[in-house]
Amino acid sequence: MKALRRSLLAVLLAILAALALADDVLNLYIWNTYLSEETIRRFEAQCHCRLNQDFYSDNEEMLAKLEAGAVGYDLLVPTGFAVETLLRQKALRPLDKSRLPNLKNVKAAFRDPWYDPGLQHSVPYATTVTLLGYNATRLAELGLPTDSWALIFEPRYLEKLKGKVTVLNSQRELMAAAMKYLGYSVQESDPARWEEAKRLILRAKPYWATFSNSTYIKDLAIGNIWVAHGYSSDMYRAQQDAQEAGRPFSIAFRTPKEGAVLAVDSFVLHRSGGRPDLAHQFINFMLDGANAADVSNLIGAGNPNAAATPHITPEIAANPGIFPPPADLQQLEMLRDFDPKTRRLLSRMWTEIKVR
Repeated sequence: MKALRRSLLAVLLAILAALALADDVLNLYIWNTYLSEETIRRFEAQCHCRLNQDFYSDNEEMLAKLEAGAVGYDLLVPTGFAVETLLRQKALRPLDKSRLPNLKNVKAAFRDPWYDPGLQHSVPYATTVTLLGYNATRLAELGLPTDSWALIFEPRYLEKLKGKVTVLNSQRELMAAAMKYLGYSVQESDPARWEEAKRLILRAKPYWATFSNSTYIKDLAIGNIWVAHGYSSDMYRAQQDAQEAGRPFSIAFRTPKEGAVLAVDSFVLHRSGGRPDLAHQFINFMLDGANAADVSNLIGAGNPNAAATPHITPEIAANPGIFPPPADLQQLEMLRDFDPKTRRLLSRMWTEIKVR
């Protein structure tokens, strides 16, 4: 009888623990493949809670979903210009810095960003560069250059790559690549120059396989495509997947010589979230140096956390696609939000690009 009571008690305690865990849920809306399972397990063990993830593959997708009425997200991970948009919409909670003792670990260069001066609403998580990933083996055989956006825009190269190129399904990112190739700023707002970029894209479009925000990782890793316009962390993943699978080719990635987009993605608290306590706990956990290093070592992203530096592997730290050297940094720009008129113009052009 005592054994039975002990068994029933153990079952009851397990049920109560599960119910408690069910109440302690942190809802995170984040980019695809931007947080490792290893990191999640460590946090859940520490907080005795559950981390629930929902995913997006583009800032515009995230903003559109929120504007359509999606609620219940405690944390988001937007890029700088999207933080600016969310602040303008008054969609974010201010940070309670008394709950973030590890905020001191943020590198000085990231403590006063233009989109959130003084980090009142955001905490930098990771950096990426929008660049070119490619099948280094195949492109060497074809004798094609890998240091220029010309690889995805010029027919003289694309004729050798037809059906083997993907570009991001993102109006801001694709137009930015075109602008950089043409020698303009990614913040260019002259309608004539936007038209020039649109013509460049439409000329190249027949040679591309598809617009993709996530499938290009697998397609590049298994050899279905040979060139991808995408994020440095995704290219790192494709590179590692190809190596682990023993593919008879290698994947490489680099920043085009004309320059590219640098993104700083940050944790922000959405006003609709019900657990700002868990949100702050998670941010402080991710600000710890050893935990912050995961985004570089396991995800392949750059790192705005000074305390992470000793924990980042030398191979990752030396990768110029992940941590751009000074010469490359001078050629990088961050996207900023446009005024309503320019946003409408860009949306119309994007529709034309997609339907033609």
